[in-house]
Amino acid sequence: MEVILTQYKKALILQFQSNFCTGSSVLSVLQDLPSPPWPCRSKMEKHLQCISVLQWVISFLALGLSATVLLIYMFCTDCWLIAAMYTAWLIFDWNTPKQGGRRSSWVRNWTVWTYFRDYFPVRLIKTHDLLPSRNYIFGYHPHGIFCFGAFCNFGTEATSFSKKFPGIKPSLATLAGNFRFPVLRDYLMSGGICPVNKNSIDYLLTCNGTGNAVVIVVGGAAESLECAPGKNSVTLSRRKGFVRLALEKGSDLVPVYSFGENDAYQQIIFEEGSWWRLVQRKMQKIVGFAPCLFHGCSFFSAETWGIVPYCKPITTVVGEPITVPKVEEPTPDVVDQYHAMYIQSLQCLFDKYKTHFGLKESDVLEIL
Repeated sequence: MEVILTQYKKALILQFQSNFCTGSSVLSVLQDLPSPPWPCRSKMEKHLQCISVLQWVISFLALGLSATVLLIYMFCTDCWLIAAMYTAWLIFDWNTPKQGGRRSSWVRNWTVWTYFRDYFPVRLIKTHDLLPSRNYIFGYHPHGIFCFGAFCNFGTEATSFSKKFPGIKPSLATLAGNFRFPVLRDYLMSGGICPVNKNSIDYLLTCNGTGNAVVIVVGGAAESLECAPGKNSVTLSRRKGFVRLALEKGSDLVPVYSFGENDAYQQIIFEEGSWWRLVQRKMQKIVGFAPCLFHGCSFFSAETWGIVPYCKPITTVVGEPITVPKVEEPTPDVVDQYHAMYIQSLQCLFDKYKTHFGLKESDVLEIL
């Protein structure tokens, strides 16, 4: 850049001297100058896309802890009154995440999310209409590392969910522990994200009218330990709680599969029984999520390692809803029946669309 600027200055001096000697005007000098070196639009857009994704990754990993440390520090400074006021508000507002949260249409429509969408890119495919007179439980698969597809499609309006499914309000459910951190909790709630616990989901499906869609990443932390590029497996065979909940509330089940979700990062998968896998399982039980050893690319180069995900397309397909009756106390046999129907519907969804999004006809969905 320094060399380019030096050459540009020399061209300016020579052009000015030439025109000065011939009596040309200053305006002519400026008009004849070579154009300064500006970054091309495509590169700037790519950087903005990368920044939009990176801010979400960093927010998810560090915003809660950083805000907590800052709040404690402020109590030791002259800003203690601000910290005390926010803490008082935090106590007063503690149960809001369990009562539908506090979504913001303004935040969900931020321009930053369109850059987030275009980085991969992320697409949302609608296969069937959803009735606003019903409530729904979306089962999202697979988890991946950060659930980029789930967040972009259901935590923002970047892929126009509200236009594709008019009258349906999505609420992405995530770890309840995230809502114990200051600032992070408000950031998550603004996108319509709620805790994945019984109280929160009960409220959305029974006390919030109809047209609600709670999005549950069924595989959870256990599934994130198995994700790898090109791997199509979901942790589902023993996950029946969401089916029981759907029966108790009379909410329809909707299978959702994101092709490409596992391709965003490379992960080192440790063998079952190894020391590292035992540590991952132990941490999963204690804190609710599994510490994965993964890498993407760096901000400046796709050839070097970093925490920026790879630019791999993520296509989320929303399947056909399974009509579920309301059964206040469903028996294990009834739960198993609808669980089997759900698995079959998910497999059919995968088989129908796999060749459309980069997979081979011989690829199969593994149910763990």
